[in-house]
Amino acid sequence: MAPVPPGIRLLVSFDRNQWYRALTFILTFLLYTSFHLSRKPISIIKSELHKNCSSVSEMSTASSSSQQASLPSLHNDMDCSWKPFDKSNYKQLLGAMDYSFLCAYAVGMYLSGIIGERLPIRLYLTVGMLASGLFTCLFGLGYLYNIHSLGFYISIQVANGLVQTTGWPSVVTCIGNWFGKGRRGLIMGLWNSHTSVGNILGSLIAGYWVSSNWGLSFIVPGIIIATMGVVCFFFLIEHPNDLKSMYAQNSPPGKSQLGVNGHHEVYLQHKNNKSQSYDVELLLPRDRVCVPVQPVVVVKSESEPSAISFGGALQIPGVIDFSLCLLFAKLVSYTFLFWLPLYITKAAHLDAKAAGDLSTLFDVGGIVGGILAGVISDKLGKRATTCAVMLLLAAPTLYGFSMISEFGLGPTIGMLLVCGGLVNGPYALITTAVSADLGTHKSLKGNARALSTVTAIIDGTGSVGAALGPLLAGLLSSGGWDQVFYMLMTADFLALLFLLRLVKKELDSTKSRPISIVQLKEH
Repeated sequence: MAPVPPGIRLLVSFDRNQWYRALTFILTFLLYTSFHLSRKPISIIKSELHKNCSSVSEMSTASSSSQQASLPSLHNDMDCSWKPFDKSNYKQLLGAMDYSFLCAYAVGMYLSGIIGERLPIRLYLTVGMLASGLFTCLFGLGYLYNIHSLGFYISIQVANGLVQTTGWPSVVTCIGNWFGKGRRGLIMGLWNSHTSVGNILGSLIAGYWVSSNWGLSFIVPGIIIATMGVVCFFFLIEHPNDLKSMYAQNSPPGKSQLGVNGHHEVYLQHKNNKSQSYDVELLLPRDRVCVPVQPVVVVKSESEPSAISFGGALQIPGVIDFSLCLLFAKLVSYTFLFWLPLYITKAAHLDAKAAGDLSTLFDVGGIVGGILAGVISDKLGKRATTCAVMLLLAAPTLYGFSMISEFGLGPTIGMLLVCGGLVNGPYALITTAVSADLGTHKSLKGNARALSTVTAIIDGTGSVGAALGPLLAGLLSSGGWDQVFYMLMTADFLALLFLLRLVKKELDSTKSRPISIVQLKEH
């Protein structure tokens, strides 16, 4: 039988790697979609936990005779609000529930990245998703079993916040392992839309049951994330190198094998029976040209690179700046995530389901904003500058959004889309492309195990802001929603402030090296 031409062998092997890359992209997208899907219900049911009791009392008084003849229900509308959220301090109690989840998430995130580097990501992520599904379902069971203890709900929120920290460092590490720096902003901008997709699906699922049985608003998302955890266990491939042993066992000499450090090495037989190596970078290929390199001897290392320390990760240029910026950017984003449906309910005088459906437009804008931020930063080679411009434009948009009650439906929809894009664009870019850039910085000398720790530090710092934002919103909203928006605008300007040093460095670098991207994109 005639031997397969080397060029055909190379094309076939590339198609296989592209397939695995596509599988990793889609699977990690769906995995983290389920994380956000399970976080969203709490914001949808807030208006159900505390209803407009005066209107409910009038309705119940007018129909008291008919109620006596009706069949008993699990929860009588005479109770109006769900205890203990039936008191005048309900906003503070709801804020405490948000804070308990987000504070645990922020603390756990710093530990999660360090733990994730030392455990198999597939198993670590699977256990986290199964546990998160359990705690999400338990929250919903509080309705079915008529539980009115604030401590019960807060303890579940704390536990859920801790286990959900397994998600972000794990999926970012996987996607960073499979995709190099070529078009990273675009790829991760598309990939990071899972956040908004999860919020949209979570709103729709929770909104479907919010008025009839809000317990199912949690139980169904809990089942979904647990199911995705099982899918993760059976199908997630952490790194291209994980396929190396399988290829080595199944491929005779002369076949293509997956080399170390994420490179695909194709060995073609010479007429003198020696091998020549072609090394092709494992990125999304712009074309199918392979460049021959000098023959090398690949020596398998007996020990993997050691995990980076917490202090060592902080010394990477840009980590502290972007972490502090994300603290305030995520404060704004998560305040919208947890309080937007309730705000729309009060300001636009809509019911819980309609407000939840309308709030999904904010997430649609977030998808567009994240992709746009990635494309622009790839084109210009300036991550910090792209974030800074969007933050600068977000401030006046937030002020306009505070006047939503004075708008009609059309302007409100437009404002939700624009505000979602400008608020979530910088947040999406920093947590994905920027984190991956810094996690593979040249100062790490190729140590890919640092990516999880760097990602956890950046997102963990941002999660501190995510915890503070909803808590402050609950406290300030009692004095009027205007105070909440002033807080959000202040946070937006502070996020911009922490980027100014990096923006100046990027602009100075453009003058001397127009195509360079400063130290953040080099390695």
